[in-house]
Formats: sequence, C-alpha cells, structure tokens
Amino acid sequence: MNDPDLLQDICVADLSSNVKLNGFACKPAASITDADFFFRGLAVPGATTNTTTGYLVTAANVEKIPGLNTLGVSFSRVDFAPGGLNPPHTHPRATEIVFVLDGTLDVGFLTTANRMVAKTITKGDVFVFPRGLVHFQKNSGAVPAASISAFNSQLPGTQSIAITLFAASPPVPDHVLTEAFQIGTKEVEKIKSRLAPKKAAEEALNSQYQQEKEKRHK
Repeated sequence: MNDPDLLQDICVADLSSNVKLNGFACKPAASITDADFFFRGLAVPGATTNTTTGYLVTAANVEKIPGLNTLGVSFSRVDFAPGGLNPPHTHPRATEIVFVLDGTLDVGFLTTANRMVAKTITKGDVFVFPRGLVHFQKNSGAVPAASISAFNSQLPGTQSIAITLFAASPPVPDHVLTEAFQIGTKEVEKIKSRLAPKKAAEEALNSQYQQEKEKRHK
C-alpha cells in the first residue's frame, strides 16, 4: 500500500499552513505556479566531505516540490565519498528502487526472518528495497559514487537504526539498550556521545529549509 489516492487533479502543498492533515493542506488554486512542480537540486552532486559516514542525501519530496502532495511519489539523490556508507535504515512509508548513476555500491536489506539479501551493483544497475525493511548502501570503491532513488510516497520517512536508538529525544533508557545489545552502560554512553546531533548542523539545515519556504511564498 502506498499513499492514499488523490481526490482532485492537483493539491499543491501549502507548507505554511497550520492545518494538520495526513499530508498537507492544498494551496488556493489561484496561487499555484510552475515553481510548485519544479526542483533543480538533484543535478548537483552533494558535498560528502563533512559528513560522518561519507554520504549525503538530497531529497526531492513534497517538502521540496509542493506539487507532489497527494501524488504518492518522490525521488532522492545519494552521493557517496570513497568508502562512504548510508547506514542501516528504513523507510516506513515506501518501497525504494535505486538506480546507480556512477560508481559501484554494495547494497542489501534484511527480511523479518533475519535473512540478508545483498548484491554489488554498478553504473546503470537497479536494486529494490521493500517497504519498511532495514537496508544499507556502501561505496566500497576508491572513487565517488552516486545513485537516484524513487519512492512510492510523497514523504517516505527515514529511520536510521543507530540514531533512532542511541540519539532519540527523550533518550531510550540506558538499561533498555544495555540489555538489548548485551553491552555495558559505558559503551552505551560512548555510542550516544558519538551520535549526538550536532547543534550547529541542525541549525544550518533548519535555516536552509526556512529560506526555501520563504522563497516559495514570495
């Protein structure tokens, strides 16, 4: 099952609306422009040099393209430094299909029976990650790599396993993590300290998002 079907031709997301829906409220038809259906961000490789694990995702979802609201589809571009890793994560609302633009990637997903399905894919290859299953992508090569992903959701959502468990707010109790992973409290605190959100980076991303929203509504 993907996003609910639309009930009209278009419903461009009003990202400034305070109305809470399963999706976004529609902009007035008179205020819709071609910019609501356009995004240039996937054409430029993402900068991976300052990322923790050497990868950067550039999303083209409803938050970047308001015209995607109710259409049940989105894209993202993932750029990998040599050795870069997109850590194990899930998309709770979408199946993902990956197309390799450049380089070679080791990819895989885990079923609920704890079986790993994995393959090495290269430029021009396609691989599918079923909805909700934990999966990963790793550039094991000595040169940068890049891929494009398509989703059957306007906003597929992403839960990175390590960050979800060790950097949640409020935090997951230490005693839960020590028992689940069979490690000591010191190890838990060490992992938490390494995965703690970087305040400056969060503020920069929030600032960029607000600037994009303001440009759309000018």
